[in-house]
This record gives sequence, structure tokens and C-alpha cells, in this order.
Amino acid sequence: MTRVVLLAGPSGGGKSRLAHVTGALPLRLDDFYLDADHPDLPRAHGIVDWDDPATWDASGAVAALTALVHEGRALVPSYSIAESRRVGMHELTLDGRGLVVAEGIFAIELLPHARAAGLQVEPVYLDRSRWLVGLLRLRRDLAQRRKPPLVLLRRGWALLCAQPGLKRRALAAGFRPMRMQTAVRLLGRA
Repeated sequence: MTRVVLLAGPSGGGKSRLAHVTGALPLRLDDFYLDADHPDLPRAHGIVDWDDPATWDASGAVAALTALVHEGRALVPSYSIAESRRVGMHELTLDGRGLVVAEGIFAIELLPHARAAGLQVEPVYLDRSRWLVGLLRLRRDLAQRRKPPLVLLRRGWALLCAQPGLKRRALAAGFRPMRMQTAVRLLGRA
């Protein structure tokens, strides 16, 4: 039986790292963003509001999770954050791994869709200091040249301020808060 963990938390909070260190098969929910030229994307402060779930393909993410659980493989998009578009497709395969970690900022929104599709999922919220997360996110985003520095600073400040609300939303949706070490131990049991 394939175990599926929906891993929520703030952008830059270590979700991808956690999936990697536990040996899980990561399903990057960021790969399901819509292209920047998709019609009717929500906007804030003159740019696309990439933190709005309307910028994201929930049905595609559910289809990929369902395929992984039932078939052991799924074809998923490859998304370039820097280019704000899909740049191809790639195949994910379980290859004997018993754990899939679906991680990304839209994990909270994915939970009801996954359950409606009949998937058994464990909702976990990676709970870390917002100041630490802000520094980690800025370092990652600058190193990867995700967006121009001024955009990264503005967005980073907004995300830092919004992090307590994100946690409240996750807990209200049924996510279990965990520190990094606890999550490594829990997910490492798969």
C-alpha cells in the first residue's frame, strides 16, 4: 500500500528538503501551476498572484496522485518558476518506495480534492519559525533567480506576514503541525 502525505507549509519552509531526506517520492505541487499567459489569472500589486489557488491545476495534481497510488507511475508537468510556464513533462515512478510526499503551498487546497477522489492521505503542516523560513526562502529564490530581487523582497515580506494565517488555515483544514525533526522521524518510517 502506498502511503501519501500532503505536506503543507510556507514557501521556502523546507518541504522539498523533507521529502528528499526521507527518501520519499516527491510530487512537487508547484509543477501544476498554470502558465502566466493563461486567461483570467488573478493579479495583485500589478503581477500575477501566484499564491492564489486559481493559478493552479488541482485536478491535474489529483490525477497524478491517483496514478501514483494505483499504477505506481504518473506523467507530470515540469514547471519553470523563473519562466512562469510549463517547460515539459516527466515521469514519476515509485520504484519500490512506499511513500509519496505531495508538497507545495497548495497542499491545503488539495486535501478536499484528494479525499473526494477516494485517496487516503495524511495531512502534515511543516511548522517552522517565519523568520527562519523568510531567510531560507530569500536565499533559495535569489540563488535560483526565480524572479527579480525587488519582486522577491516584496513577495517575501508579504509571505512572512501571511505565515501565521497560513498555519491557522492548515490546522482548521485538519493538518497536523510538526517541526522538521519530528516530520523526518514520522516520514522516515515508510
